[in-house]
Amino acid sequence: MNAINSISQFHKLLSLSEPLHPLVSVINLDHAIFLEDEIWKGFINRFYCVALKREATGKIRYGQQHYDYDKGVLSFTAPNQVQYLNLNSMECGSGYLLIFHPDFLLQNGLANTIHQYGFFSYAVNEALHLSAEEEENLITILDKINKECASIDKHTQEIIISQIELLLNYSNRFYERQFITRKNNNHQLLAKFEHLLDEYFIKKHHDGLLTVQYIAAQMNLSPNYLSDLLRVHTGQNTQQHIHDKLIEKAKEKLSTTNLSVSEIAYALGFEHAQSFSTLFKKKTSISPLAFRQEFN
Repeated sequence: MNAINSISQFHKLLSLSEPLHPLVSVINLDHAIFLEDEIWKGFINRFYCVALKREATGKIRYGQQHYDYDKGVLSFTAPNQVQYLNLNSMECGSGYLLIFHPDFLLQNGLANTIHQYGFFSYAVNEALHLSAEEEENLITILDKINKECASIDKHTQEIIISQIELLLNYSNRFYERQFITRKNNNHQLLAKFEHLLDEYFIKKHHDGLLTVQYIAAQMNLSPNYLSDLLRVHTGQNTQQHIHDKLIEKAKEKLSTTNLSVSEIAYALGFEHAQSFSTLFKKKTSISPLAFRQEFN
């Protein structure tokens, strides 16, 4: 698999001059011309990319998903993800790309927290749509970053990273708004989520504990997106919901059957009874046996 290792290499592939800064760049798509190159048929970027696109068409495959290029769409890709780009079907339109290498974040807190911005792995159909005012807010930030790249000094890194973080925090706000304005669709997703939880525990045979990855895959969503959706609408992430369901089912079995604690733990998917007892006590403040004794 080919790799685009540097900001400079990416500039060349877009027929652009050398970047103003070796580790971060704001690219105006009006000035970009994608070179015909075999690399687009399968490549890995070594840097983060935030793309604000207007009047663009075509698709980029990102991992196992496709990003649709639509008017006013803000999309995000993380380093080291496999991408495929079909130049024959793509029109870039206008807009901006913010690209920055992970090394640029070193010795800054954002290096440790950027993974918390789940939209870098969101499913395509949840790319962010912006209002005109929201676009202008982000373009203002991109302009500030670009100007800082042109005058590098000892303050440049700190100032640019603060602007990147501001852009990401705005995007968090816009995503939460998008969740709320899609209530009907989201309510259907929440209903499906509850159905999948119940269905998993109805089955007599399943492989181990229910995981966030499994249930997200069943819903054709990324784990981060599903957790963010649930957190906005319920206040809890996917793992917390799974734990609540486990405790609910455990209480049913403890109060209505004569199964041992170990048998109940195994039936719920735990490999070790002690792990089950630890979770149960953490969630209820009493042990499984103490809970059962309340019904005797």
